[in-house]
Amino acid sequence: MLKEGTMAPDFTLTADDGRQVSLADFRGRKVILYFYPKADTPGCTKQACALRDVYPDIDGQGAVVIGISPDPPEKLVKFREKHNLPFILLSDPDHQVAEAYGAWGEKKMYGKTSMGIIRSHFGIDEEGRLMEVELKVKPQTTADLALRLVRP
Repeated sequence: MLKEGTMAPDFTLTADDGRQVSLADFRGRKVILYFYPKADTPGCTKQACALRDVYPDIDGQGAVVIGISPDPPEKLVKFREKHNLPFILLSDPDHQVAEAYGAWGEKKMYGKTSMGIIRSHFGIDEEGRLMEVELKVKPQTTADLALRLVRP
């Protein structure tokens, strides 16, 4: 389990536009990092659209939003375009980054147990240290958590 105050695990993943994006690219800026199970499903759409709606406040404070899911980049492009998402979406098909953050694990739904993405939120400071670690977040709370990190 990651702890606040420790360095966030670095990573490089493919973005929806095909470019390689590393966490280290954003040193000097706060990063709102969130993991979501599957693009364009009801909960994930609610979560992404909530972040979209507060994005001007986050961006206005110089922070970056990064969403990570196991979806392929092509699906992320459609998700971005359909919902007009202004932030970075990254593909983690083998869930290695999700595992490094503790956002991959056992989930129970409708009495069935499976392995998958655990909806999570991480706040990372300008030096790459974890400011917040929240696992099992509700889709609606992600935007509030993000705003809390960037408001002066």
